[in-house]
Amino acid sequence: VQLQASGGGLVQAGGSLRLSCATSDSTYNSYAMGWFRQAPGKEGEIVAAIRWSGGSVYYADSAKGRFTISRDKAKKTMYLQMTNLTPEDTAVYYCVAGDGIIMSSLGSRSAYKNRGQGTQVTVSS
Repeated sequence: VQLQASGGGLVQAGGSLRLSCATSDSTYNSYAMGWFRQAPGKEGEIVAAIRWSGGSVYYADSAKGRFTISRDKAKKTMYLQMTNLTPEDTAVYYCVAGDGIIMSSLGSRSAYKNRGQGTQVTVSS
């Protein structure tokens, strides 16, 4: 699975960013995709995930109410709209994908076998 993430950057606290992840994989209908973030010195986490078919979503507690994950099937692209960003959101954000992930495992980083290159998100105070 090829995953291409984009949209990171530098933003002030309280600002917004939208990340995109394009996939060229033809079997994506059975996949779940998500965003994994890793900050220096911190444990990484899946902040949001979505099942490609059906659109069921998962949000980490840190993302609830601020982040929105979506996908455009026609464009084979997943998005993460991030609002009210704080310095604690600073991290490298990776697009991840996996096949046959059940709902209860959408938040588990080990469930995703594919990862694209990361995009840096930096939130200044």
